[in-house]
Parts: sequence; structure tokens; C-alpha cells
Amino acid sequence: MKKKIVVLISGSGSNLQRIIEAISNQEIQNAEISMVIADRECYGAKRAESAGIPFHKIKRGTDFCSQLEACLPPDTALIVLAGFLSLLSSDFCYNWRGKIINIHPSLLPKFGGKGMWGMHVHEAVKAAGDLETGATVHFVTPEVDAGEIILQGKVVVQPSDTPEDIAHKVHGVEYEIFPKAIEKLLKGWKE
Repeated sequence: MKKKIVVLISGSGSNLQRIIEAISNQEIQNAEISMVIADRECYGAKRAESAGIPFHKIKRGTDFCSQLEACLPPDTALIVLAGFLSLLSSDFCYNWRGKIINIHPSLLPKFGGKGMWGMHVHEAVKAAGDLETGATVHFVTPEVDAGEIILQGKVVVQPSDTPEDIAHKVHGVEYEIFPKAIEKLLKGWKE
């Protein structure tokens, strides 16, 4: 029986697409995306539809997590945040602890926490003059970007790189490590 993954998105769904491809080509084995859930209108919905994956949109608000909990299949093995921007409640994180992961576009704990998402992260890396950055797959906890690190991938930042250049490099490493982290977790790996 295939393990069920639910993917939460807020944007274009490029990491969702990468996960779809990784399942299709067996980088992630014995798994399927049983549902994609978004917290807003986004292009990722079209990616889910094109792949024949059930899609739900849940409006952001105080009852978001209770609605999310109600629509999750009971046999969900893993909840994957792939460019998902809403915060999950402490209760939801507790109920699903060890089964919710996120990908963040920096080498956590650097450039994590409130307000650190997307281009904000790459601009901060550039402003700090860091010569290395990357992406981190981590467990989701009530504290933003503070969960245990599962896997990281690094890229070199050249002094001439723009935040857009950095973003492009980081996306490449995200696409590399996200499927690896999902596969490890579905096989029961944990350090």
C-alpha cells in the first residue's frame, strides 16, 4: 500500500511539481500525493489538477487548522509544506508532530523565523555578504523554522550574485534535497 502524502502550497507549486516528478520516476518510492491543499489562489492548483491530484483551497483565518484537520485523509503519512506561507497552530503541530516537514531557502538556523521567506531570505543573505547559503528540510513545530533539521544542501554565493541569482541557485538545491528527505522519512529514517 502506498504511503499518502498531503502537500500544502501557497504559490507556483514548483516544489510540488518536483515531488510529483520524484514519485513518478521512483526517487520517492511507494508513495502518492493524496491531496494538495492551498491557502490562497495559486498556480500550484493547476499543477495538482494536471497531475490528477485532488485539490482543496482553505481560506486563511482563525479556523484554518480545524478545516485542514477535517479534510486530511486519516491515513496521511506525511504533510509536506512546499512554499506554504500560513502559520499552523500549536495544536495542529502537536497533533501531527514528526509528520510535518517544510523546506526553507537558507541554511537554518541562519535567516529563518518570522518574515524570512522567499526573496526576503535571499536579500538578507546578500546583505550579510555570506559566501554560502542553501536550503533546509526540517520538521515543523509551533516555532517558525525551529524544528529539527532533516537535510541541508549548500550553494556557493559569489560576491557578484544578485538576490535573484541566489534564489536560482537555492531552487536547484531545493529540488535536489526535498525528494531525498521525503524518501528517507517515508522509509522511517530519523537521526
